[in-house]
Amino acid sequence: MNSMALIKPVKNSLPKFGSDCYLADNATIVGDVIMGDKCSVWFNAVVRGDVNSIRIGNKVNIQDGACIHCTYQKTITTIGNNVSIGHNAIAHGCTINDNVLIGMGAIVMDGAIIGSNTIIAAGAVVLEKTIVEAGSIYAGVPAKKVKAINQELISGEIDRIANNYIMYAGWFK
Repeated sequence: MNSMALIKPVKNSLPKFGSDCYLADNATIVGDVIMGDKCSVWFNAVVRGDVNSIRIGNKVNIQDGACIHCTYQKTITTIGNNVSIGHNAIAHGCTINDNVLIGMGAIVMDGAIIGSNTIIAAGAVVLEKTIVEAGSIYAGVPAKKVKAINQELISGEIDRIANNYIMYAGWFK
């Protein structure tokens, strides 16, 4: 990990990183954050584990300007494996399962649960405590199911983007 990223402890919790992660120079990761292998946190992204815990699996990319946070004494944020958090998206006090794409500028609010193999469209707002059905595309404000997802979209979009971000990170290492 070659990083000048801002990594700070909060209340004696220092972020922990798996192997082969890339942190952009101006990414900020603070507090009770545990991140798996082959993750990337991009320019101006913030992963703020100050008020509660953030747990991130393997092969997760948190793109430019995204914000990952939670609510004090109330909600933690959990992100599974093979997840892409798009540019300027917000994941707040929610659970995002495996193989998910959170589109650019989307907002996922406290207590929401995003099922596996799902796409949250750009600009969508997933309201508090919404249960997003696995294998589906949700869009709109508030986010609603648009359609079921097919295997082609899972590999064509979700896997492709997650794998591309591992490649992009390699360019900066």
